[in-house]
Amino acid sequence: MSAYFLETKQLTKAFGKQLAVDHVSIRVKEKTIYGLLGPNGAGKSTILKMLTGLLRPTKGEILFNGHLWSRKDLKEIGALIESPALYGNLTAYENLLVHAKLLNLPDSRIKEVLKIVDLENTGKKKASQFSFGMKQRLGIAKALLNDPKLLILDEPTNGLDPLGIQELRKLIRSFPKQGMTVILSSHILPEVKQLADHIGIIQNGKLKYQGEIKEDQDLEKFFIDVVSGL
Repeated sequence: MSAYFLETKQLTKAFGKQLAVDHVSIRVKEKTIYGLLGPNGAGKSTILKMLTGLLRPTKGEILFNGHLWSRKDLKEIGALIESPALYGNLTAYENLLVHAKLLNLPDSRIKEVLKIVDLENTGKKKASQFSFGMKQRLGIAKALLNDPKLLILDEPTNGLDPLGIQELRKLIRSFPKQGMTVILSSHILPEVKQLADHIGIIQNGKLKYQGEIKEDQDLEKFFIDVVSGL
């Protein structure tokens, strides 16, 4: 049995002659938060899209929970990549009901996840009337519906105000205690330091560093040194 819950081996994605992801091997331990860092355009979202089956790797392997990843594993993966896809004319409950029907999940699960993300009292308010932070939380609720073992969040605090970031930070930090492994992509380094147990730094599609975050480490300086090749 692998020591890692999720592992990529020489994962590569080419678009024509351009290598967006170049032989990346990341290792994520179970029930931890892994921060995937890198400048814009470094290849982070492309990696996450391969982990969720939205893109097919050009080369390499993905190992999930001790076996070679297949589309069957998507039932144990939840993801919020880029902006949440929501129906603006539906309530929070109705948005999740559509998704629950597709997944053949009981309606009771909707109330559970709305409570987790603190949206259980939004009533008849339409998603189009939600603040950006509420929309993000509803997107996370959608990702949690299938009670995933792996949760993938791509820039989840993007566009949030300080209070929204604080609330979302507390929520994400609670997930490993609920049995989930989290991969978090972000370019907001102070947030990652407060959330992640381990990090991987991507630059020009290559994995430049992977390891634990040290408590006394200046992550911003370390990140700049790594991506600058110092």
